[in-house]
Amino acid sequence: MRTEQIALSPLAPGANLSLTVHRFGEAGARPRIYVQAALHADEIPGMIAAHHLRERLIALEAEGRIKGEIVLVPSANPIGLAQKVLGEPVGRFDLSNGINFNRGYPYLVPQVAKRIEGKLTKDGEANLHLIREALRAELVVCKTNNPADVLKKTLLGLAIDADIVLDMHCDSEAVVHLYTHTRSAEEFAPLSALLGSHAFLLADESGDDPFDEACSRPWAELADRFPDHPIPFGCHSTTLEFRGEGDVTHDLARADAAALVDYLILRGAIAGDHKTLPQALCAPTPLAASEPVPSPAYGIVVFKAEVGDRVKAGDVIAEIVDPLTGVVAPACAPTDGVMFARILLRFATEGQRLAKVAGTKVQRTGKLLGA
Repeated sequence: MRTEQIALSPLAPGANLSLTVHRFGEAGARPRIYVQAALHADEIPGMIAAHHLRERLIALEAEGRIKGEIVLVPSANPIGLAQKVLGEPVGRFDLSNGINFNRGYPYLVPQVAKRIEGKLTKDGEANLHLIREALRAELVVCKTNNPADVLKKTLLGLAIDADIVLDMHCDSEAVVHLYTHTRSAEEFAPLSALLGSHAFLLADESGDDPFDEACSRPWAELADRFPDHPIPFGCHSTTLEFRGEGDVTHDLARADAAALVDYLILRGAIAGDHKTLPQALCAPTPLAASEPVPSPAYGIVVFKAEVGDRVKAGDVIAEIVDPLTGVVAPACAPTDGVMFARILLRFATEGQRLAKVAGTKVQRTGKLLGA
């Protein structure tokens, strides 16, 4: 393992930040795998999974089994990790401007298209290298305006030429689920099965440029822009949601790390025998078919359904109890599917999203992710 510290923009004079990066295998080897945890810095399940993954990779490297290059960022957001308000961590949003740390990554497609126009050939592998060079070159000239922008540019620079990107998160209370590009469904189907995912959500564009799409979307869109030239899908990227905020145990993290290692063996980054895949718990479904469950009123939230439950449209997901009048209002599932996540706080305002149900019927357009 080779460890480096990448300097970031200071938050203030003397308040310096850096990003810790662990590298395994030979630099430049393929497949190149990029893994990061806790981009939302208060989402700890991914961070403890990264801890156990690092220990596994150290042992595997000592055995000479790392065949690709694996880059691991075990704590991807030192800005958010340092943020607290009245003792409570705030790692999802940048307190300087309220922007989500997993939104607003550079959209490089128009500039990269200009760089490669007239240079593409009939050789898909040559086009792959050309586009990776153009992506790196375009990212270098991207302007940054604040420390969070510098962090985002740095993280994307580490990931943008990887073959596979794994971005580890969690929800408030949830079962394992993942998000990826529609054209990456086949790539990540084995990982979904290995992790025991309960929802496998697909979109070409979910809105607001999250990290995983900054890595993957260029390949789909450039292929569509230049249909007369073979352009492989050069970076399969996924957001992995490792259950809920409180699901931080060594047993869960060891199992998650083991599943990631099994997947990397399957993909040739680690030498070893392929594990027989378990039966998948879910099939891929469109993110646009995932429906929020809004609260019908202000009040105390008493859930009637657990995360992972299969529900039918109209089923009561929760009861909202008015603490002053005692009036009880039901919050109902808007579609058939799996309730894969719900809020942690048991008090809601009217219209607030209480839970998410992964359905199969596309009903939404526009921005598909929450705040």
